[in-house]
Amino acid sequence: MDLPSFKLDHWLSKYDFATPPITHNLASSTGPRWTVGELRALGDGVSVEDTILSYAPPEGGRALREAVADFHGADPDWVVTTTGASEALSILFCLFERPGATVLLPDPGYPAYAAMAEAWRLGPRVYPLDRSDRFSQRADAVLARVDASTSAVVVNTPHNPSGSVMPRADLVRLAKALGERGIPLIVDEVYHPLYFGEYQASAAGIENVIVTSDLSKAMSLPGLRTGWLIDMDPARRARIVDARSYFTISGSPPLECLAAHALRHSAAILARLEKVAGANLALLDHLFADDRHGLRWARPQGGTTAYPWFEDGRDSRSFCEALAVSGVLFAPGDCFGDPSHVRIGYAQHDEDFQQALAIVSDTLRKEGQ
Repeated sequence: MDLPSFKLDHWLSKYDFATPPITHNLASSTGPRWTVGELRALGDGVSVEDTILSYAPPEGGRALREAVADFHGADPDWVVTTTGASEALSILFCLFERPGATVLLPDPGYPAYAAMAEAWRLGPRVYPLDRSDRFSQRADAVLARVDASTSAVVVNTPHNPSGSVMPRADLVRLAKALGERGIPLIVDEVYHPLYFGEYQASAAGIENVIVTSDLSKAMSLPGLRTGWLIDMDPARRARIVDARSYFTISGSPPLECLAAHALRHSAAILARLEKVAGANLALLDHLFADDRHGLRWARPQGGTTAYPWFEDGRDSRSFCEALAVSGVLFAPGDCFGDPSHVRIGYAQHDEDFQQALAIVSDTLRKEGQ
């Protein structure tokens, strides 16, 4: 099949991998950047020099699975590692495909959800997250869109791009109601555990829930390309391991070594993320306190991204292009099917975020003249 153009990735690659790269990348959905040296220096350090460059077990090495399980409060036997959360989702969509089947996805949502579902002949359908209701995620709103064709439901909490969070009580109720109809609930937790209100435990361990996550977002280590699935169902987990064996055979032992080390020292990594995200979110509060520029937002409840919109409905791409010329990168909303929106990533830059927002304010002022 012909996959749709990945507008978001094209936009990010155009600027972040340019020479020179963009000065202030506020389109990124990851946290502060780490070097291998900084990561290895955490705690007792880690040595990869003696790692044998062979295959790892298809379900992942025991040390990594134990570290993942500890991070989510789960059982190591429930964990299957993958090459990023994208492979985890691809495996699930492959396994849940059947003639006429559909998968229910959030709208707005990460664009790869629908594209990967279609690649596996799993028809994408959506449940809307309403910006007038702060993109709230509620079990009843999801269940209202479930029908006889539904093979699986995806919830992303904290949510990309809006930062909304589905309360745990709703997750439990949704999983139970879906389980009664034989429909699994996939909970994408790549931004867990970054919350700005009450802390929420991982959905791992809730009956009828499969958790997907990785090191790319809250853990700020996309270059390690390490993700995972957490599933209590042993029969389905065996099918997942088989699929992983066919797709990529295994992970990379050196990367698994570094990934396990990172998860064992997740407190230090998350502390840095929380400091940067919290400070920058406060600066965004000041930007949106001035309503003269016509840009509105719903303040994120978690994660590393916000999803503001132009109140007059204008297409944001020209604004984003003008910002890029000035050295600041936002992601235009048409990458998510919402042209009047922009996505702002506020967790990567820890020193020059205020300078970037000054450029944003000046560009908004010029656009409004």
